[in-house]
Amino acid sequence: MAGDEDNNNLQVLNALDVAKTQLYHFTAIVIAGMGFFTDAYDLFSISLVTKLLGRIYYTKPDLLKPGTLPPTVSSSVTGVALVGTLAGQLFFGWLGDKMGRKKVYGITLVLMVVCSIASGLSFGNTPKGVMATLCFFRFWLGFGIGGDYPLSATIMSEYANKKTRGAFIAAVFAMQGFGILFSGIIALIVSAGFDHAYKAPTFAENAALSTVPQSDFIWRIVLMFGALPAGLTYYWRMKMPETARYTALVAKDAKKAARDMGRVLQVEIDPEDAKIEQMSRDETNKFGLFSMEFVRRHGMHLFGTCSTWFLLDIAFYSQNLFQKDVFSAIGWIPPAATMNAVQEVYKISRAQTLIALCSTVPGYWFTVAFIDIIGRFAIQLIGFFFMTVFMFAIALPYHHWTLKENHIGFVVMYSLTFFFANFGPNATTFVVPAEIFPARLRSTCHGISAAAGKAGAIVGVYGFLYAAQNKDPTKTDAGYPAGIGIKNSLIVLGCINALGMICTFCVPEPKGKSLEEASQETISGETGGD
Repeated sequence: MAGDEDNNNLQVLNALDVAKTQLYHFTAIVIAGMGFFTDAYDLFSISLVTKLLGRIYYTKPDLLKPGTLPPTVSSSVTGVALVGTLAGQLFFGWLGDKMGRKKVYGITLVLMVVCSIASGLSFGNTPKGVMATLCFFRFWLGFGIGGDYPLSATIMSEYANKKTRGAFIAAVFAMQGFGILFSGIIALIVSAGFDHAYKAPTFAENAALSTVPQSDFIWRIVLMFGALPAGLTYYWRMKMPETARYTALVAKDAKKAARDMGRVLQVEIDPEDAKIEQMSRDETNKFGLFSMEFVRRHGMHLFGTCSTWFLLDIAFYSQNLFQKDVFSAIGWIPPAATMNAVQEVYKISRAQTLIALCSTVPGYWFTVAFIDIIGRFAIQLIGFFFMTVFMFAIALPYHHWTLKENHIGFVVMYSLTFFFANFGPNATTFVVPAEIFPARLRSTCHGISAAAGKAGAIVGVYGFLYAAQNKDPTKTDAGYPAGIGIKNSLIVLGCINALGMICTFCVPEPKGKSLEEASQETISGETGGD
């Protein structure tokens, strides 16, 4: 089958499939990866400063504990970027198939840079005004980030060779780990600097003086820093040629595809105009996204990629964005009243940085190392299985983990759920949709799958925020109704992970296949031999 395909396939695509790993592969990983680095920085840095925003804008003089963001404000500030991301994934995914990957790629980056800076410049006369402005810019920031998902994955999959394609796409996604780590490090540096420069008593010692006026700059600096890595890669993004698969298979310009890739691979490639002409007359591969032929060929695959990403992100985002609440509950972050505002940012950032360093980042790179050896399916199944196991191991004896002598054990178990999310479905759900759909629908289908994931993230963020509240109404955070408690919330997340394991069986294994083979895209139709 593969031999036939190589005979029928375009020479320019064969050249990409069998190309040795070269400098341009690593250049593409860095250029696409820096977008993902920025995405993760922007999406996860907000969780480091939400407690600070509560202290600055919602502390009332007569309160006995530091102010917190009201439920609707907290969920909006945290979740609005995810809503924007969902919309961006659908829109830019579709646009990437219509206009080409490269043209759209620059638009998303500009949007991310501008909105990162604008987020830090959110001003208003009232707390509500500041939060509304912040939410507005974070929505459009998310919209730009959303475009990066389908475009980065599609560009990398279409540039990569057959043998190491999984590792290359996973490496782009692995930059997300560094983005999460970098957000923690920047928040640590900024908060440590401000704490050193502006000494303040703890909230318990003097509530009014515990939040220095200058602390308003901290969250702004942290959010605006996200513009830097994105801005640095803009020039190189614009210099990347359009992918050969888009140019040849969608735009039907064989000469340009051969010329572009000949320059990149430094070889002479025959444009094969006759084959392109033959392909354009072939009716077998002209079905659209909403056709019965698509449902027959790829319906189950699209269900598999959407459902697994949806279920994963419910658990992954609720864990990630609310880890500070979990750490506070077990006492790893001290009670808010025993710290001033800046110290609280420092302690939350330290906890997130340690988790990222010890489990999040290594998990991503384990995937890069093993994805082309044991395959996407096995990694996803193993990841969901161990996420389920460790989540139940935390949740069922939850009281045991809240005891002071068991805190280290809890952090280890919690870290392992992150490790197996990243050496597991968090990476594979990103990789597979870029491989198993036809070139003319690849970016759109990846966008739909990613948007399903973000829908899960929104469910996780909004759901966990309310569900994790104490069952006793007198012990909930201000403005929240009683929830089911952290223990029961973690049990629910464990069940969701188990369901993800079942849905994994709907996803095919593209390891070792060319993109055309994996997507059942017959290049030269039924008359391929002549």
